[in-house]
Amino acid sequence: MSRRENFSVGQITTTEVAAPKPLLTLSDAIALIVGIVIGAGIFQTPALVAAQAGSNLAVLLFWLAGGAVSFVGALCYAELATTYPDVGGAYYYLKRAFGGRVAFLFAWARMTVIQTGSIALLAFVFGDYATEIWRLGAFSPSVYAAAAIAILTGLNIIGLQQGKWTQNLLTVAKVLGLLLVVILGLTATPNSAAPVESTSSGTWGLAMVFVLLSYGGWNEAAYISAEIQNKQRNIVRSLLWSIGIITAIYLSINLAFLRGLGLANMATSEAVAADLMRSVWGTPGALFISLLIAIATLGAINATIFTGARTNYALGQDFSLFSFMGRWQQRPSTPSHALLLQAAIALALVLLGTLTRKGFETMVDYTAPVFWFFFLLSGISLLLLRKREPNILRPFSVPFYPITPLLFCAVCVYLLYSSLVYTNVGAFVGVLVVIAGIPILIWNRHRQSRA
Repeated sequence: MSRRENFSVGQITTTEVAAPKPLLTLSDAIALIVGIVIGAGIFQTPALVAAQAGSNLAVLLFWLAGGAVSFVGALCYAELATTYPDVGGAYYYLKRAFGGRVAFLFAWARMTVIQTGSIALLAFVFGDYATEIWRLGAFSPSVYAAAAIAILTGLNIIGLQQGKWTQNLLTVAKVLGLLLVVILGLTATPNSAAPVESTSSGTWGLAMVFVLLSYGGWNEAAYISAEIQNKQRNIVRSLLWSIGIITAIYLSINLAFLRGLGLANMATSEAVAADLMRSVWGTPGALFISLLIAIATLGAINATIFTGARTNYALGQDFSLFSFMGRWQQRPSTPSHALLLQAAIALALVLLGTLTRKGFETMVDYTAPVFWFFFLLSGISLLLLRKREPNILRPFSVPFYPITPLLFCAVCVYLLYSSLVYTNVGAFVGVLVVIAGIPILIWNRHRQSRA
């Protein structure tokens, strides 16, 4: 039933009609998760991981370990999402476990830092590679970034069907393009100019930071749990299938890089995928990889826009100050007002990145610590809700409880620490923006008490 079940019968009927509906299939969910995760990271982090590794085997083991860690986290989220299916995703879990104040700060953080920062980050990557194909003046990357956010937001406002089909097509194109890169890399003449072994002085911990950055985004499945068909079964299947597909692609693409470039060349490359394609196809190969990365980032932007607006909608349902976002448009089956506000904040962050002239780096610093802090709280919420609500029906229970969620929380603690140590002033700004939500929460409570 609707959230507003204490209202009159007429109002209950209206709210129930204009609410999220289970219109997403299993394949839609998989395309969405894969589309979010396989974004810009896999084209940038393999070189950084290789620089920390001592051998070809170590590189592959790092990426396999990233899939394993993601699998552990997915098991935790599968229990939460099937037990508490809600369009707000982690917002709803945090509200049940920690109360409305923590949930509000999480939704505020997603609206102003995590999700909008991720959208802006991906948009900058898209702008950089789209500029390689066709330049649009001095501020070409920013123009492309802003246009991508505006157009994809518009498609999602038009309707759920347009948003999900855009996502499906972009994900298919992205995966096919990556498979082509894998085939070319694996069939290329092995690079024997560089030694197989490396005398790297890197650390495995830093390598895992880069690996898990590339695996980030699978948790967005929680935000479609109220819109997926046969949710008790398909939420779990979509998470596990997606992580399996992503891990296989990541291992294959890194194996192709190692064979085509060699470990040492891979570790020193500034654009590892472009270098591989240039060695195989020359200039046309470099152009192809720019197009592929542009498509990959478009898919990630669209998926992030899609899921981010769902938290904003849930926030609008619970807090009067943001009630304008808590309206679900019946015909397109989408939270239009939440999408518009999200786009406005993301465009403001694009402007910020343009002014600093370090768009991608600024957005990484801005989002990382806040993301891992609330990711940790989501893991803790599973432990709290198991203890507090032991009799509630759980269609899926995380295996090896409590070892699995404790392991997940330990990883989150480490990544939170690392994101604070390795980032710059942007992280401080992101934390300040989250803290700025506290007086807004107090103001909202004051307005509600007066009402």
